[in-house]
Amino acid sequence: MASKSVASGKKVTAMSLAEVREFIELLAKENPNAQSELIYTTPYTLLVAVVLSAQATDASVNKATEKLFEIASTPQAMVALGEDGVAQYINSIGLWRAKSRNVVALSAQLIELYKGEVPGKREALEALPGVGRKTANVVLNIAFNQSTMAVDTHIFRLGNRTGLAIGKDVLAVEKALVRRIPKDLLRDSHHWLILHGRYICKARKPECWRCPAPKICHYPDKILTP
Repeated sequence: MASKSVASGKKVTAMSLAEVREFIELLAKENPNAQSELIYTTPYTLLVAVVLSAQATDASVNKATEKLFEIASTPQAMVALGEDGVAQYINSIGLWRAKSRNVVALSAQLIELYKGEVPGKREALEALPGVGRKTANVVLNIAFNQSTMAVDTHIFRLGNRTGLAIGKDVLAVEKALVRRIPKDLLRDSHHWLILHGRYICKARKPECWRCPAPKICHYPDKILTP
């Protein structure tokens, strides 16, 4: 059985498949309408928002894109705005110079290769400037209703801490989650897990007393009181 050591030196063992289902179902019951906190209106604005969200909070991205998308909500408008123009709207978020270049470059590529439409295939998405596997998974999940699992720092921590999916890197955790989460729950699990990791199963001090599934979680060092 897979296991992983935590800070106390104790081992976290992997949940059984029955426990995985129960854990996810309890998260779903607690937050049935979970969805992305990024604000978008089209697959294109979603793609841009996700690219901008790397090493930045969703709140900071939403603040920047509120005005950006009023000016440029299509690839054509973004290319016309140009790198310097995009930079004026997003310079409050991390890595804004590189992100300005990537957003304009991926917009130009969408126009050239896909008539301005966002492709619904992983290989095509990952070939766009600034788009990696995690970004592609988010877009495929939300915009194209595919059962992908985008593993960020929150989900990576959550998978290993709880025993839901133990892995040495994000790809290993992603593959384990896709393999272990029941197919009927997989697509929406991305939202349940990321929000649970963001607001309850936090990095420094998990708020286990707020968790809907503490009896199922395998984390040995639970913090059960505030």
